[in-house]
Order: sequence, then C-alpha cells, then structure tokens
Amino acid sequence: MEARDFSAEFKFRHSRSSGSGGQHVNKVATRVELRFDLPGSTLLTEAEKVLLQKRWANRLNKEGLLRLVNQESRSQLRNKQAAIAQFYELLRRGLKRVKKRRPPKINPAAKAKRLEAKRQQSEKKANRRKFFG
Repeated sequence: MEARDFSAEFKFRHSRSSGSGGQHVNKVATRVELRFDLPGSTLLTEAEKVLLQKRWANRLNKEGLLRLVNQESRSQLRNKQAAIAQFYELLRRGLKRVKKRRPPKINPAAKAKRLEAKRQQSEKKANRRKFFG
C-alpha cells in the first residue's frame, strides 16, 4: 500500500479523560476522539471503500463513520498520535490482501502408504470377528 496522508480527512474531538490523574484529569481535555468519514473519503477508491466497509463493519456507525478513542496518556498530543497510529494500523490490516488457501499436493507414495495402512487395519478387525458357519 502506497503512503497516503489522511490527516486532512480526520476530525478530532477532545474531552476530559477518565481514570487516575488527580486534579489534572479534572482540568485538562486529554482524551482524543478521532473520526473518519469512510464514505466521504477522497483518498480511497470505491473498491477500497467497499472492502473496508465489509472489514470494519463492527467498527462503523450507521453513517459509515469510524470512531477511535484514545486516553492512555496524560498528554493530548500523545493520545492524538496514538489514535492516528491506530487508524493507520487498522487501514493497513483492512486493505491487506488475503492469500487464498491452496490445499497441499499429496505425493502418490504417501497416499499409497496411507491406503495400505487402512487396508491392514481393516483386515485386522475383520479377523477378530467370530465366524459362525
């Protein structure tokens, strides 16, 4: 995937973070919410949008907005950087091509050996049967 800068398409909202931090938490809006409008993106092709719509189905809201929240750090800047990194990781994984599984080829000798072992097991069990004749 070629490098694309989506920063112009991000919308950020900041709010007070929950959790520990004492007075700092009550004063500073360090929690960062990144919003990305998938249907409105100009940097993604229609095929990429359809693929991401499918792969991000449980992450998108009804309007097709992706919402990422980060409040790990006490710094708004670090939380913003972490949210952006999370977005690019999601994008990378979402656009990654999945290789189609091809079953392995079984060589004829291995197949013959397996069938012979099955035949011997079958004979062994057949010989255990009581013969009433």
